[in-house]
Amino acid sequence: MLVVGDSTAGKTRACFEALRAQLPEYRVVAPAGGPDLLTAVEVIDRTAVRCVVWLDDLESCLGPDGLEPGLLAELIRLRIPVLATMRHQQFETFAAPKADYGTSTEHARTATAGARVLRQLDPIELDRIWTPSELERAGETEDDRITDALAHHGPHGLTEYLAAGPALFQEWHRAARPGGHPRAAALIAAAVDLARTGLHPPYPLDLLTSAHEPYLTAAGGPFLRPEPLDAALEWATRRRQGVTSMLVPTQDPNAWDVFDYLTDHTHTTVPDTTWHTALQHTTDPDELLTLGFHAHKAAPVIAENIYRLAADAGHTGATANLGNLLAEAGRTDEAEAAFRLAADAGHTGATANLGLLLAEAGRTDEAEAAFRLAADAGHTGATINLGLLLAEAGRTDEAEAALRLAADAGHTGATANLGNLLAEAGRTDEAEILLPSARRRRPQRHGD
Repeated sequence: MLVVGDSTAGKTRACFEALRAQLPEYRVVAPAGGPDLLTAVEVIDRTAVRCVVWLDDLESCLGPDGLEPGLLAELIRLRIPVLATMRHQQFETFAAPKADYGTSTEHARTATAGARVLRQLDPIELDRIWTPSELERAGETEDDRITDALAHHGPHGLTEYLAAGPALFQEWHRAARPGGHPRAAALIAAAVDLARTGLHPPYPLDLLTSAHEPYLTAAGGPFLRPEPLDAALEWATRRRQGVTSMLVPTQDPNAWDVFDYLTDHTHTTVPDTTWHTALQHTTDPDELLTLGFHAHKAAPVIAENIYRLAADAGHTGATANLGNLLAEAGRTDEAEAAFRLAADAGHTGATANLGLLLAEAGRTDEAEAAFRLAADAGHTGATINLGLLLAEAGRTDEAEAALRLAADAGHTGATANLGNLLAEAGRTDEAEILLPSARRRRPQRHGD
């Protein structure tokens, strides 16, 4: 069972209650990551002990070295129950990975394996806002906490209120005022925005100390009479309502994470200073790629710099993403050079996107060659675009073969375009089997 929902929607609690109600005699195995999951399944199989596998934050276990389609099939064969949770943001990232924002080979394998697993599951969507009937049933409980939440949750979800999410969010913003806790508020703001850059926690105290200064200055600096750093840290890490704190402790006593509710509900622009601070904190090419991905739309100039740093370190995925960024900016010559560099290094997504760039420039022969190269490497999007290119050239038989190949791979866009192609060729009976409305639609180009 996979439960998907927003932060503080009650995903973990729902899984716990389901476990307690349905499998009270089972032991719980909670692997820390993908490799631990493999070991856990082997131990359960060998000992035949009745166990439930508990995967809170499922994304940490997805990938070729963890939960991939083969292991999922093995769990089903062994009849091992699995309870898992994911936040909506993480689910959407894995469920629909975009080749435009491709990663290194290892990251690409993880994204692909994760997407294949999620496509085999039927997730339970847990809405943060309860239905009237759910609220009515909640009113029948004798739990004082739920009674209080029913009376005071207002526009927020009941579980949000119980998890103190809205209260902590408001308290954080109130703390920035004079006489409040402005340095603590700035520390928390820095941690929130570092998370939004894609920099992985935990965040060492010296990083937070450096990153928070611009926030404090922007809020008023010395005019706010900010509290000492020790006092600010104590306030930011103090547990509220017995639930959580704004800065969350980690295994490293001198490093912190941030309460994800604050991150999910912050929509202000991340300052350039924070991007630069995050950039100075890592030289790992994979993490640089993640920073570039998060900056791609929000701060494209910074994203270009990050991609170039990772590309100069030999990261092919960053080179491909640099090509995407340059193409989006209309810098087609530079984009072509980046795509060719990544394609020559074996990046199939870059080869496919090179084909798109060339096709849009009217260089159809070169585009066809690029599409064929990517299609031969198994890139379904390139196979579709090859079919569309051939159809536009009047090479109907070849176009049909390419679109059928992509459709057989399960791509619904290819099925629709194949139906359109057949309809335009007068083969309406075949077309309507694929898409009843095919005669009313025309082929469209499908990018990655």
